[in-house]
Amino acid sequence: MAATKDPYSVLGVERKASAAEIKKAYRKLARQYHPDRNPGDAKAEARFKEINEANDLLSDPDKRAAFDRGEGIFGTFGTGRRGGPNPFTGGGFDGGSFSDILSNLFGGTGGARRPNRPQAGRGADLEASLQISFDQAISGAQVPLAVPVSLSCPTCNGTGARPGTKPIVCPQCGGRGIESQGQGMFSISQPCSRCRGSGTVIEDPCPTCHGSGATRSVKRFRVNIPPGVHDGSRIRLAGKGEPGRGGGPPGDLFVITRVTPSPVFRQKGEHLEVEVPITVVEALRGGDIEVPTLNGRKRLRVKPGTSHGTIQRLRGEGPPKLNGAGNGDIHYRFVIDVPADLTEHQRKAVDQLAKAINGNPRHELFEALKR
Repeated sequence: MAATKDPYSVLGVERKASAAEIKKAYRKLARQYHPDRNPGDAKAEARFKEINEANDLLSDPDKRAAFDRGEGIFGTFGTGRRGGPNPFTGGGFDGGSFSDILSNLFGGTGGARRPNRPQAGRGADLEASLQISFDQAISGAQVPLAVPVSLSCPTCNGTGARPGTKPIVCPQCGGRGIESQGQGMFSISQPCSRCRGSGTVIEDPCPTCHGSGATRSVKRFRVNIPPGVHDGSRIRLAGKGEPGRGGGPPGDLFVITRVTPSPVFRQKGEHLEVEVPITVVEALRGGDIEVPTLNGRKRLRVKPGTSHGTIQRLRGEGPPKLNGAGNGDIHYRFVIDVPADLTEHQRKAVDQLAKAINGNPRHELFEALKR
């Protein structure tokens, strides 16, 4: 880069450009002239070096201020007291910029990173199943529940270090939480193998939690089951999950209801269904029959000629709806009860009935085949 080049003009920004504008301009040009996109192009390589040198100067507030005052900072932008030419570029390019190129291109901020500190984070949510009876699901109840959870270690207060000690800055990554591997200007960053990305290590672990900062315990709750829950309903207990990290809020506890089946009622969404056996005579002649409800018995009218599987319902006699909008219905499915064995008297009665009806319900099927 010629000594007369101005870093602002190299990046194509005005002197009053903000740090964000400078960073945006640098990223755009660095992508355009990166050696990987221009293999063997000497001009692109030289331009790439100019861009990085200009960014190195303007991204440092002290260097930029000195340059704006007219004081020499680096190589081709002057040879003042703060630095000299870089032997790698033949000018003032800061070789360290190359090791940060990928970081700058993909969201890095450049420069030295501060040691990581534990970040506040929300605790994990928990899920637990709770077995309840059919009556509890319909009427609601308060049911005890025991859930295994992680709690902050009472001995070390969650630090993981023996009382009287504390975690130290990781000597392997210097507290950055990452390691870089590679050659020349290309490097790959990954979590530090010593501290696993936390930036700190525990030399003397807590004897209670062995350095994890947490202990397992069983937490007991009284869960309020609202009327009308189904098998598989989810009840959220806010703030009853795992504790947060670094002072963050706790997670939630989700309780999944498992309802013991009723010998009479079957849940069908927000309604109930009951299978009601009726006799052949009741199906033919009709009549009034008693059916079970959640609050006792009621009478239903069976219409004459009722078919097997016919459904009749009682509105509003079902379980409460979870949204509070009234109650569901009870559906009664009539099943014709046909005796497996007949007495002689019954057989004669059936023969007489067959003669009286004197019809073939399958006649229509065969007629349809002739059409």
